[in-house]
Amino acid sequence: MSDYRCPVCDYVYNETAGAPREGFPPGTPWAEIPDDWPCPDCGVREKIDFEGVPS
Repeated sequence: MSDYRCPVCDYVYNETAGAPREGFPPGTPWAEIPDDWPCPDCGVREKIDFEGVPS
């Protein structure tokens, strides 16, 4: 599984952990996150702006 980082606040979405408070249970792949989902920490960026984090 992979991680994706917000370029503004460095929030990281981890596919293994998911984002339960956002409605994405553990194991939710990045491909299933809606494109217009905003960063839950800063709200500035949407999914399309997130950057993949190398493992």
